[in-house]
Amino acid sequence: MSEGEGRRRGGPGAIYSGIVGLTFIAIIVVAALNTIETEDSGVIGAGEEGDLPLAQFAVADLRGDLDGDANIAQDDCAAARVPCPESERRSPACEVEAAGAIRVCDLFAKPLVLSFWFTRGGECESQQDVFETVYRARRADANFLAVNVRDERDEVARLARARGWTHPIGLDPDGALSNLYRVGGCPTFIYAYPGGILRETSIGELGAAQLTDRVEDLIEASKRRAATVR
Repeated sequence: MSEGEGRRRGGPGAIYSGIVGLTFIAIIVVAALNTIETEDSGVIGAGEEGDLPLAQFAVADLRGDLDGDANIAQDDCAAARVPCPESERRSPACEVEAAGAIRVCDLFAKPLVLSFWFTRGGECESQQDVFETVYRARRADANFLAVNVRDERDEVARLARARGWTHPIGLDPDGALSNLYRVGGCPTFIYAYPGGILRETSIGELGAAQLTDRVEDLIEASKRRAATVR
């Protein structure tokens, strides 16, 4: 996704306050130390972290025509400098307007389940079969997005057709998004409350019943959370 794409607009990105930027900076610093090959990457949400806002991103939709790497810009500047050099300005991820882009903020109206997966090692394809099963059963109550990391687009498309996947799939060709989220293993499932607030992460294989339980727990916890803030 090119740096200059899209036009600025308001909308879902406005839910982030100024203090959130400090959280994003901390996440990015840690993420820079991790790659997809890292065995113990300290994936976001796997420890005591909770109630953190998910970092913004926009990815190319596998089933669309948009090419390019994920946009993970959290503000108007790729560098942490003030004032921001004009040459380094780019649209924040949740403000891009590009046909074929999936913006995570557009999924924040419901509980959200993210799946990060890749084909190198593990049983990620079979876990995406599980993800598909739960997606079909609970998509009315939660949003689902799978993010493929560093595989060729044609291979991901072939797998989706062969295995009958209908859930949304975004592409992270250079792994920048997986680094931002500190993903070091597959499968990694991230569960977030409405508004894009992290609840937890699960790492390792889950059966359909296990993933269903986690998603249903997320949905019920989201209802309780909403009731307490009214």
